[in-house]
Amino acid sequence: MTPEHVASTAALPLHPQDEAECRLCEVHCEKVVYPTSCLDRSCPFVYAHIEHGHTYMGCLQKVYEAEIDVELMLEAEESREGFGAVRALRGPLPMCRSAVQTTFAHRETELGCLNPEFGELPAGSPTFRVFARVADR
Repeated sequence: MTPEHVASTAALPLHPQDEAECRLCEVHCEKVVYPTSCLDRSCPFVYAHIEHGHTYMGCLQKVYEAEIDVELMLEAEESREGFGAVRALRGPLPMCRSAVQTTFAHRETELGCLNPEFGELPAGSPTFRVFARVADR
């Protein structure tokens, strides 16, 4: 391990999976959420208000900051590209459809990600399933 690698790992956050962005290396990763899934999943933290004849939606938990015109979002969702994602300001909630977006993937070193837990599911969500088998003896 190089001294630079040791120094950078010492600066890892306590709960990296709850962070919204990672700038520990030259790759620059950030979490994004898909607002259309908020409506699809009937998220209890979605709010809506009407202003100037348009309905806007947002997140009460401020996972993302944008207030989105619902009509335009649904119209874009019908297109081939879909509406897409918005940048998360904080760690996505377990019910959020989220992803990690890398900006400069070509800058990744041979060692790979310095912060591999960054891409894990939000705390509170299991990262694996456990199945128990009970055998009769």
